Amino acid sequence: MFVQVIQGQVVDAEPVRAAMDQWVAQLAAGATGWLGSSAGVTEDGRFIALARFESVAAAQANSERPEQDQWWSQTARLFTGEPTFQDSTDVMLDLVGNPDDAGFVQIIQGRGTDSDRARELMSHDSDEWSAFRPDIIGTVAVGHDEGAYTMAAYFTSEQAAREGERKEPPPKLKAQMEELSKLSIGEPEYFDLKQPWLYSPR
Repeated sequence: MFVQVIQGQVVDAEPVRAAMDQWVAQLAAGATGWLGSSAGVTEDGRFIALARFESVAAAQANSERPEQDQWWSQTARLFTGEPTFQDSTDVMLDLVGNPDDAGFVQIIQGRGTDSDRARELMSHDSDEWSAFRPDIIGTVAVGHDEGAYTMAAYFTSEQAAREGERKEPPPKLKAQMEELSKLSIGEPEYFDLKQPWLYSPR
């Protein structure tokens, strides 16, 4: 799988959402290998999107379409500065439900000291995590260069997510959380998408 993370600052979320809706309605059918996109704007105007494709080749073929170039040239004007792009094939999915059903999405960006160990910890005890945090529909973790990462967590609702954050985890899961925290460098950045835009091929 290939994921492209797109970020930028916007003044008004609505025109950007309209542009995303337009892409899905008019261009998505021709984007062979597109698996879905998760996007949104935080309350302080930070836009972030994760576009998922079957492969690098599929994403490249989409970006080379004239209609894609035209759409993006118009959409890019909605940002206050130059949007950034991060591409990755280091993708890890953990889904217990359909992410498109999420009522709240939190995207976390940070950096760690040991990506392999972090992936190993995140792959452990999925059933126990699901029992402990039924509010989590799934996660998509994307690795970048030099230990950087982007992780999208899909929740049933923001209220359920906040309630889940306050729960005391069982000892084994708590130990995993503590080890993951020790692998982190600095403070991660959080993007709370209270009205997430979730798209999938029709």
